[in-house]
Amino acid sequence: MGRERWRRVGSAVWRSVAVWAVSTITMLVLAGILPDFRLQSADGDSATRIAATAALGAGAFGVLSSVVWPVLVRALLLVPALVLGVLVFFLNGSLLILALRLDPSGQSEAAPETAVVVAAVMSAVASATGGALAVRDDDAYRRRLYRLSDRRRRRTPPTEALSTPGTVFLQLDGVGHDVLVDAVGRGLMPTVAAWLGAGRGARTTHRLTPWRTDWSSQTGASQLGILHGSNYDIPAFRWYEKDSQEIVVCNRPTSAAELQRRAVEHTGDGGLLTVDGASRGNLFSGGAEQLALVLSVAARRDRGNRSRAGYFAYFSDPANAVRTAMSFVADVGREIGESTRARLGKRRPRVGRGGLYPFIRAFATVIERDVVVAAVIGDMFAGRASVYADLVAYDEVAHHSGPRSRDAEKVLQRLDRSLALIAQVAEHAPRAYRVVLLSDHGQSPGETFHNRYGLVLGELVRAGCGLPVPRKARRTHSGAEARAAVRAALRRPVEEDGEQYRPTRPPSEPLVLASGNLGLVSFPDVPHRMSREEIDARHPALLTTLANHPGIGFVLVRSEEHGGLVLGAHGAAIPLDELDENPGPLADFGPGAADAVRRTHSFPHVADIMVNSWYDPEDGEVLAFEEQIGSHGGLGGAQGRPFLMSPVTFSAPVEDGEELVGAEHVHQVLRRWLRECDGPQVPVESHPGHPGRRQAA
Repeated sequence: MGRERWRRVGSAVWRSVAVWAVSTITMLVLAGILPDFRLQSADGDSATRIAATAALGAGAFGVLSSVVWPVLVRALLLVPALVLGVLVFFLNGSLLILALRLDPSGQSEAAPETAVVVAAVMSAVASATGGALAVRDDDAYRRRLYRLSDRRRRRTPPTEALSTPGTVFLQLDGVGHDVLVDAVGRGLMPTVAAWLGAGRGARTTHRLTPWRTDWSSQTGASQLGILHGSNYDIPAFRWYEKDSQEIVVCNRPTSAAELQRRAVEHTGDGGLLTVDGASRGNLFSGGAEQLALVLSVAARRDRGNRSRAGYFAYFSDPANAVRTAMSFVADVGREIGESTRARLGKRRPRVGRGGLYPFIRAFATVIERDVVVAAVIGDMFAGRASVYADLVAYDEVAHHSGPRSRDAEKVLQRLDRSLALIAQVAEHAPRAYRVVLLSDHGQSPGETFHNRYGLVLGELVRAGCGLPVPRKARRTHSGAEARAAVRAALRRPVEEDGEQYRPTRPPSEPLVLASGNLGLVSFPDVPHRMSREEIDARHPALLTTLANHPGIGFVLVRSEEHGGLVLGAHGAAIPLDELDENPGPLADFGPGAADAVRRTHSFPHVADIMVNSWYDPEDGEVLAFEEQIGSHGGLGGAQGRPFLMSPVTFSAPVEDGEELVGAEHVHQVLRRWLRECDGPQVPVESHPGHPGRRQAA
């Protein structure tokens, strides 16, 4: 045992010396390249003197980065998250200047802007060198994980709970069941393929189950139902509430907090993660105490806001900041290149991808991914009982590039590598972990309503009401989650351009909101939900204009005579209680469409008119009312068909022949699995060097 300990110490010392030597060489090279970075006196010094100066500077910089850096980042935890990411480079440069001034010869100096560059390069080189040596060293990475796990275990008093498995729920935002199956079949996601038993000699550890969303097929409705057990009265991604006279948007922090409060009040339960849980990168907390990048608490301004705590855990290592920054810049360049090729190649469908979008995309695909994955790993080393994390990278890219685009496929590949890292960490955590992979919705392809018909839904509604229509269409911005996450990280208001809490048009005019291919029309001056008869009396042509438009699939209104009524082309008007016998315009939308529409019709805040776009069942295409060529939010195609991938050690989600329908049903299944983790467990094969451990499924 003593010999093994000394071998580990020697290996660690060797890697430290190697990193120090490479950092010294890097400093010498940079001193020769950069005119404002000097390691010798003005009169010149011997090569030995210069090398010694570089060695002292590199050593001092390494020590300061290890000791001082975590303290600095903790002191800056309350600043906006993305500002912290930028400050990383300036603080790193300050540490380099301080390290150079510790040189006894006093001959080293660097201009402030040069120090920032030198410090960034040295951190990146040191990180890469350490990682390369760890890979080459026999099981060095494995031993490092064990050491981290042992430190966490020593800080946490031993409890009986650690003898039972924990559960990690990883949500791949927007990845539909069909997309996942295709990615596995094409070898894009080898980690997921291995879990499903694909490949020679692979052992099946997981089962794959599709599930069906509610009519509102978007993260707000699905994740609230999954985490809190209720998505009642969530008719869309955004909607107008007549009682409060405000617009509710699922990815606005204040709205998310209110929706979470309503769900808790409705169920009488705090959420899925109330017992030793952690919520990472989600819209809602799930009742967890440990929070990072959770939108429902992002509006808090006091020190009780722990949503940004994940940034400290990640940026406390300057190498992480440098590595993430480089990946961020690379992804911005990748997006600019891909969008330029799409524009020059005149690809169709296509939406605008300029302005700040490349940076918003890079935030989702790099920064948020890295911070969330690091937070999950920290939770596993801490031995928490349940963790739920949302990775939004694919959803953000698929909205603008398409669900099956090369861009989206590359994101899936990188997400799979993150899953592989989490699975590897699970083998070294202080308790066994079972990894559940799921999605909240899929995405349906198709061009925008505006591109096909030259007007947006709001203009069609105004035309049906006999109101003037602007000559230039005003496009509806995408409601992707990453946009709100960026603004929350910057502590800026997250309303989209032109969108406010309250409508700005005259109250007698219709208010039109879009959620993917689902549109909502409300009349703010009428305090109740208007009936078909009232709408016809005020605007005789409106409902006929909508129902007969080729880009509209069906319309839902309230009828004084029939209750709920589904309207379609050629005068179709089907009462909700007759849809099972005569689906009418819902026939193309598949099984469950009638139930989804009936449920939404019962919501207190459903709009006066609910409009679902046209859907082509052969191509699976819809027409988005937002600027998206991959959309979700309504009925039609892959957007309503996400997946749930669970360890085979858990009971089956549903019995054979049954369907998993609705986010609330998914919540019940996840609850059941957490209860199963508390019961007697059947040991499976243990890992070498970790006797008695159960394998993470």
